Amino acid sequence: MLFRRRRPEGYFDRMRTALWPRRSFGRSFQYFIKRVLRLTATPHAIAAGVAAGVFASWTPLLGFHFILAFALSYVLAGNMVAAALGTTFGNPLSFPFIWTLTIKIGNMLIGVETGAHQKHVNLEGLLRHLDVKQLWDPVLKPMLIGAIPPGVITGIIAYILTYWGVRAFQTRRKSRLAARAKVRLQELAAKRKDRTADGAESA
Repeated sequence: MLFRRRRPEGYFDRMRTALWPRRSFGRSFQYFIKRVLRLTATPHAIAAGVAAGVFASWTPLLGFHFILAFALSYVLAGNMVAAALGTTFGNPLSFPFIWTLTIKIGNMLIGVETGAHQKHVNLEGLLRHLDVKQLWDPVLKPMLIGAIPPGVITGIIAYILTYWGVRAFQTRRKSRLAARAKVRLQELAAKRKDRTADGAESA
């Protein structure tokens, strides 16, 4: 296969690339922006999809971010590809910040004080009996509740920035295409005029 790796990429290589991209985070971010701007959809659909993906990334439902993003994007009449791209807001570097912030906000909204009186997770019961209830009250419940405020705020910000960027990009692209079409029409008209003149001279 053309451009195939001489040595297959191993597990640790893939993990390193996920944590630290080979082309730096700046180039990866530029690639993400280009992918979003070049989607074929209305500015609202693209912006709504990205906002849905960003909101879903705040929830602790790992493994279900895509499903939640697609569902929210469908409700908001958003683009599904944009929703998938929006979930990249949640990544190995942002998850520690997201989880810390959501559990603090959730405990504050619930009225639970962090400290000695907070309910702890029974790891033995969780692992031995696969009792997810051990995680619900102390972890999942506050994280789900705490994900709503920052998720809504960042989702709105992502929608506004994406809508403005996509609209400006599509307007410039339409102007460039219209200018190219005008130039082609002028060239065709000039060629037809030359042919008509040559025909008249030969006659």
